[in-house]
Amino acid sequence: MYRCSGKGARDAIYRPPVFIPAAPAAPGAALPDPAALAQQAYDQLRLPSPAIRLSPAGRQLVKLPTWLWLDRAGWAASSATASVPGESVTAIATPTRVTWQLGDGSTLTCTGPGTPYRVGMNPAAGSPDCGHTYTRSSAGLPGSAYVVTATVHWSVTWAGVGQAGTFAGLSTTATAAVPVAESQALNSN
Repeated sequence: MYRCSGKGARDAIYRPPVFIPAAPAAPGAALPDPAALAQQAYDQLRLPSPAIRLSPAGRQLVKLPTWLWLDRAGWAASSATASVPGESVTAIATPTRVTWQLGDGSTLTCTGPGTPYRVGMNPAAGSPDCGHTYTRSSAGLPGSAYVVTATVHWSVTWAGVGQAGTFAGLSTTATAAVPVAESQALNSN
């Protein structure tokens, strides 16, 4: 229990204070503003950063399809609730798509987290829903790697106190260094 005076403050570690009246509201008293409670719930949302996964693991090869996906544990709805006595509003963020910037000038948008590559699948076959094929080596770039960025876009809705609405979407981003090599074939004939 916190006892606050003044307007309160928020920082990156602590959630904003919620002021609760000392006594229950009298019958016929005004209900809390649902939009204000919704904003408090929105401010409490903590979304996971995307965890980038690629196949083949480690170094990619020019002209070999690269499978792109995100760890499924981070691809789930996330919610937060703000309450005052007798009333609460919940904000729910749902991942809708991921935009990949692949470091070679290419951009790809996938409507889901992508399909994980599994042992036994044909490595020369492209991903069924989220993949890219590099056409140039990353040799000569800083760190000899492309910088790949995955940005997850989230839709945010809220409901409570007999009302519902939407917020502007949120996004979370992660990057990874992806080396791409060119495999040289040797013909001995």
